[in-house]
Amino acid sequence: MKKIVYIFIFVMVLANIKAQQLPQYTQYMLNEFAINPAAAGKSNYAEVVSNNRYQWVGIVDAPRTYNLAVNGPMKNRNMGLGMQLFTDIVGPTRRVGINLSYAYHIKINDDTRISMGLTAGILQWGIDGHKLLLHDSGDDNLLVQYQTVVVPDFGAGIMLHGKKYYLGVSVPQLYQSKLNLYPGGDSKGKLVSQLNVNGAYKFDVGDDFKVEPSFLVKYESPAPVKFDGGVRVIYQDQVWLGGTYRHNDAFTALIGFMFKNYLMIGYSYDFSTTRIRKYSSGTHEIVLGLRFSRKQNKNWTQDDK
Repeated sequence: MKKIVYIFIFVMVLANIKAQQLPQYTQYMLNEFAINPAAAGKSNYAEVVSNNRYQWVGIVDAPRTYNLAVNGPMKNRNMGLGMQLFTDIVGPTRRVGINLSYAYHIKINDDTRISMGLTAGILQWGIDGHKLLLHDSGDDNLLVQYQTVVVPDFGAGIMLHGKKYYLGVSVPQLYQSKLNLYPGGDSKGKLVSQLNVNGAYKFDVGDDFKVEPSFLVKYESPAPVKFDGGVRVIYQDQVWLGGTYRHNDAFTALIGFMFKNYLMIGYSYDFSTTRIRKYSSGTHEIVLGLRFSRKQNKNWTQDDK
């Protein structure tokens, strides 16, 4: 097989160079379960959250990410279950998957629990041959194929959390499945494990306001550590404004609204700090969420959070 010269995103995925393989989220603090399976069922409500991210608008084939996450506690609050459906489109590649999660929660005291979570599912990687360029002629059939491979996907996480805070560590893509997209081709492509550390704390400021600093640290070898840090100012647990900073990447602005502790809407805009800002009008991310708790609350004791 002749050597294929991919566009830079394809190289990132299969050659495992210094880049991030998993999608990133600006509003990571609104969907903890998308980062860590140990968050499944940690709150006193079931939750459905959809993350929709449109990165580098104005650039052809720029990354697009769609994630639908569902999680909730079981009656005794000692266990939680969750599921995620996702599609991540980057250049000629498409990543589609589903996973199921289980978390076990241990009550340390009235305000503190430690949770351990596992996730398992399947992942399909696809390459659109129409978007590839060949270094040498002779393999033109690659240019008209949409090639896919299906692999298993596993992850794990642990989280310490209370009414006002959480601190978690997770490892998605724990099993580094090989991505043999082309028969007889190079088999170096594989899933790459990523270490995530995230946390947040809500400070009360008077009767109506809360201030929530948060952070997310990501690392996957051999890429450098990536750091996100931000803060939200929340009014009466309903409206928030905030911003984040992603190291060597972007500043972001956040706005959101929670209607009657039931319907959540969040929006963020990324201002790139890299040279790509000359070609892109920015990155948009929309988060929609639904909480279901009123019926279920009667099954849980008052000392639960």
